[in-house]
Amino acid sequence: MPDSLHQQLALLQLADSFFPSGAYTLSHGLESLVQSGTVKTAEDVEGFVRLLLCNKIGPMDLVAIAHTHCASQNNNMQTIRDIDARLFAQTPIEKTRITQRQSGRALLMVAGKTWPHVQLKTLATKTAKGEINCLHPIVFSVVARVAGLSLQSTVLAFTHGFVTGLLGAAIRLGAVGHLDSQQIRLRLTADMATICQDCEGRPLDDMWSCTPLIDLAQMRQAKLSRRLFAS
Repeated sequence: MPDSLHQQLALLQLADSFFPSGAYTLSHGLESLVQSGTVKTAEDVEGFVRLLLCNKIGPMDLVAIAHTHCASQNNNMQTIRDIDARLFAQTPIEKTRITQRQSGRALLMVAGKTWPHVQLKTLATKTAKGEINCLHPIVFSVVARVAGLSLQSTVLAFTHGFVTGLLGAAIRLGAVGHLDSQQIRLRLTADMATICQDCEGRPLDDMWSCTPLIDLAQMRQAKLSRRLFAS
């Protein structure tokens, strides 16, 4: 059954960089790679985004989002807490964990006032008590479910927001221009569709990520003498 207009508008709102979740402050290691000269061309940027999509966002973040959406639907806050803890444990870079927490809390604060709901209040309380990490993908999934989005629309909104945010970072870093970024976005469509479809039904035990060079770039990010992005 097609999403209603209200659901489609909620999807657009959550996926838009206009929504102040703090994700625009992240480059996921791209800034470090641009400064080192590893990423120089539009082709390099495309490869960087595709690698993150297929080796991290799809097999890890989206799987966590899918299970969180189901738990939110069942009002199972303990399961949401457990998924958050598992995702935290499988995020090896400390700076990444910190920024995921920060953007998750920023999203929760804005969403709690935009879509008031008892689950968001519970997350805020547990976050204040230190009982949950409040990672961005987990909060995003609960917010999307509260806003009336289906699982398919939720993973689509998250994936689109991630890709456009990263391409926006590439533009600000001077790695690509606006025309290049739009062409890259179009070429990534098949990969985006694939990871959105593959995450549904995948067990939590199948969550994985493998981006060692990007992980190293993110660790170097904090030591850059000048930087625009938090990660």
